[in-house]
Amino acid sequence: MELDSVILSRMLTSTTFAFHILFATIGVGVPIMISIAEFMGIKRNDSHYLLLARRWARGFTITVAVGVVTGTAIGLQLSLLWPSFMQVAGQVIALPLFMETFAFFFEAIFLGIYLYTWDRFKNKWIHWLLTIPVMIGSSASALFITMVNAFMNTPQGFELKDGKAINIDLFAAMINPATPTKVFHVLTTAYLTSALVLAAITAFAILRKKGGDYHKKTLRLTMVSALIFAFATAFAGDLSAKFLAEYQPEKLAAAEWHFETEEKADLIVFGTLDQNNEVHNEIRLPGFLSFLAGSSFETEVIGLNEFPEDELPPLWIHYLFDLMVSIGFYSIFIAAAFILFWKWKKRNEWNKPLLWGIVASGPLAMLAIEFGWIYAEVGRQPWILRGYMKVADAATKADGVGLTFALFVGLYLILGILCVVVLIKMFKNMPAEAELEQRFPKKES
Repeated sequence: MELDSVILSRMLTSTTFAFHILFATIGVGVPIMISIAEFMGIKRNDSHYLLLARRWARGFTITVAVGVVTGTAIGLQLSLLWPSFMQVAGQVIALPLFMETFAFFFEAIFLGIYLYTWDRFKNKWIHWLLTIPVMIGSSASALFITMVNAFMNTPQGFELKDGKAINIDLFAAMINPATPTKVFHVLTTAYLTSALVLAAITAFAILRKKGGDYHKKTLRLTMVSALIFAFATAFAGDLSAKFLAEYQPEKLAAAEWHFETEEKADLIVFGTLDQNNEVHNEIRLPGFLSFLAGSSFETEVIGLNEFPEDELPPLWIHYLFDLMVSIGFYSIFIAAAFILFWKWKKRNEWNKPLLWGIVASGPLAMLAIEFGWIYAEVGRQPWILRGYMKVADAATKADGVGLTFALFVGLYLILGILCVVVLIKMFKNMPAEAELEQRFPKKES
């Protein structure tokens, strides 16, 4: 396969998003965990939770720094790699792109104030209040950038004439049909993933050191949060499926290998597909695709055969959809199991199999974010702006994309390694127990 400018542009943009989305997800979810920890610390006058908020905030700043670099790269690549797309859509999406930058600066300002004002207020609640604008800024950043992605899936608020957007209605473009479900899904998955990643780190520490009260309180806090966010994510996923059934039926049909329009459509889990589009070795849930699409087993679900062949997304997205959903159910299971073992006094929530299951939930949650993002983007193919412009028509025709791709991959490798090394050294050089003794000597003596 020849690597032309279109393929190389897709490879570079995909790599950038795949790397950035992990830091963006953590950047949206961790602030709410910091706020919960400090709230509990003040409410219960508990030094463990206060220290937890401090340590999470320090680690959070490192991931924010990496996210800034990769986010800036995305902005550059939109202009350099996809000039035709930006020529058409640039004026329409300029406002949410600007607002996303504004939201980040809003978050960064209050994060700086939050970090440098620990122990500066006699009333500790004043310091906790600073977490609110940080949470608002991080979630607003996700809101505005998701509006851009939603616009690409259900574009509206403009007319296309001679290759240019006219009669632009910015509000209609931003609040398009995809916006509510996409924003809700992005936020809940970010909160869930962050809770599970923090829980996984804590469970691993307990397995290695048989952690004391600090780690045990941390794990209970993160797992309770994870269960709440997991149910919210499941609800968001249900709303997303109903949105797809109405506005992007080809994406839902491709995810479920649904070829014929029919009622009582089966939900297909995993399986294989032969050259004749016959499904084998699958698990079928009778009528559940119809129920997923419209809350009724009688709902008619549009099949892939209704669409032109050159406008169908690749059918391998079925596996991404199944993996994403499977990890979501695993998240609910592992969080519920921990809470059950915790509350059922005859059981031990610190048993090794359960802790290793929690350790696994962190990387799995991050994989689910990747699977979900790839499904969302590849499921829109071949369109970059659905119904208006295809990816092949939007990419740059310039040379040198291959070299740029290699340079950015090198940059991401360096950033990723440095981020991990700095975070490990940051917390390894100052274990929680030692920092607790240092900061709260009276309460620990």
